[in-house]
Amino acid sequence: MDSLSEVRARIDAIDGDLVRLLAERQSLVRAAAAFKADAGAVRAPGRVEQVVALARERAASAGLSPDVAEAVWRAMIGAFIDLELAEHARNTTP
Repeated sequence: MDSLSEVRARIDAIDGDLVRLLAERQSLVRAAAAFKADAGAVRAPGRVEQVVALARERAASAGLSPDVAEAVWRAMIGAFIDLELAEHARNTTP
């Protein structure tokens, strides 16, 4: 790349892809909420650790810092847990 504007344009394009993928993930999180009995099942700390470990492995293979991947995944998972808890509460409230 020959300029900062080219780098930024590429970053913006990647961000667009990430937003589309996160929207797809959100749809799946909402669907998953229907299968969970309570808030403990939503929080699923064992599953969180499994997902983070896999993200770290994939990051290392792809040339991404595993520490960066872990930080991003933990933030993303936390946000989706909050969303899923709200979704779960809506689905279980009479």
